[in-house]
Amino acid sequence: MRSNLYTLGFTSIVTIVLGFFLALAADGLRELQVTNVENDMKKNILVSLGFKPGGETPWTSDEIQKLFQENIDAVVLDASGQMTEKDPKEIDTEKDVEFLPIYLKKIGNNVEGYAIPIAGKGLWSTLFGYFAIEPDGRTVKGITFYKHGETPGLGAEVDKAWFQQNFIGKRFVDENDQLVGINVIKGKVESDDQEAYHKVDGISGATITGKGLEFFLKDDLRKYEPFFKQVRVRQS
Repeated sequence: MRSNLYTLGFTSIVTIVLGFFLALAADGLRELQVTNVENDMKKNILVSLGFKPGGETPWTSDEIQKLFQENIDAVVLDASGQMTEKDPKEIDTEKDVEFLPIYLKKIGNNVEGYAIPIAGKGLWSTLFGYFAIEPDGRTVKGITFYKHGETPGLGAEVDKAWFQQNFIGKRFVDENDQLVGINVIKGKVESDDQEAYHKVDGISGATITGKGLEFFLKDDLRKYEPFFKQVRVRQS
């Protein structure tokens, strides 16, 4: 009887101790995952705004944090394009639709670009990324994607440099500053096309992904138009 009680007691203690350490490990892993996701998002914001790692070595976590802290101002806009006192970390872009996070690249007192989060349906998945705009409020500075589930070799080409570089220098408003978005066409953009300024080469075999991107990018830009209209007026 005593032996059974001892065994039961010992087993209970071991179970409790193991459970405690497993809980600690799970919490630590969860914190690491959150940190990794945050770093990846910050890295994509930096890349969209023209920052590049020096040499062949990727940025370390500390380098990402330092670059972001020194060069990026994260703010939240209301629906009218006015800056608020809210913290972007507290904004759920799927639920808090009346508030819009935006990231300003600042060198000294000068704003050298803006980055906004973009997200929408491709063919098989929701694509998440960042779209950067030059200080003129009209011209594309860069685009990146940090999460999607599109087909490798087809829709997943949105990750590739050749596709993303298509966007740089394009304009998403016409000569009257009316929003037109960026059209992802089938095939190549002809140099003599009068609307080439807002068109980019599509991905072969991934028309639906391209059209999805075209649609949700314009939709996201429309939300930020009140702010960028103000930017364009100040730049005029």
